[in-house]
Amino acid sequence: MSLKSLNWALVTGSSSGIGLEIARSLSIAGYSIVIHGMESEEKLTALVKDFTSPTLVVSADLSTPEGALKIVSKIQKQNLTLDVIVNNAGFQHISPIESFPVDIWQKMLAVHLTAPMILIQNFLPQMRQMKSGRIINIASVHGLIASQNKSAYVAAKHALIGLTKAVALETAGQGVTCNAICPGWVQTPLVENQIHLKAEKENLSYTQAKHQLLSEKQPSGEFVTTAQIASLIGFLCSEQSAGMTGSALTLDGGWTSQ
Repeated sequence: MSLKSLNWALVTGSSSGIGLEIARSLSIAGYSIVIHGMESEEKLTALVKDFTSPTLVVSADLSTPEGALKIVSKIQKQNLTLDVIVNNAGFQHISPIESFPVDIWQKMLAVHLTAPMILIQNFLPQMRQMKSGRIINIASVHGLIASQNKSAYVAAKHALIGLTKAVALETAGQGVTCNAICPGWVQTPLVENQIHLKAEKENLSYTQAKHQLLSEKQPSGEFVTTAQIASLIGFLCSEQSAGMTGSALTLDGGWTSQ
């Protein structure tokens, strides 16, 4: 069987955290996976040596259009057709709006919004031709509501949900769906960093900072798990979700219910 004939899923930002869990879960489900990260291709290859399906690794910086186009080029050179795109790559920067660095603002919009647009733009024609495809954008509760000192992240994630809805309308009835997932606090390296910064800034222990972080926003008092997000991805990739498109699905321990 050729690589071209397999079912392929691209997961951006899949070298750690949510993205890695999604990639592993899709691999177990039988998808061949395009793994993306900023690490070297050697490191990415070592990371997925235990995957149960074929993989293609791409090292690319999505803070520039050239980075997203590098992913496109590598997939096209292998003559692969994507069945699933999961736009997951992201990062966080916390700062009051009046001192928010413009270069980081631009980088955040590029990674969270422009890169997904470029990937959708380039691979959607294939999906339309197949009359089948799943586009899943990992947004955030911050795509629905705001928090202080996260202006760029909030703006980018709101826009990503807008992009999701627009693509859903443009592909409705064509066998392609486009949905967004909006997690609350998930225990990932990104959130771990925020806990440590909070502990340092407020002179708290790690446990105290973690409790405060959750209690401020997430009524459940528990982190959402990467496995829970991966399970929702599995549903969105299934035929049972064919009637769902343009949705922003929360997985947030009650955060947005307040």
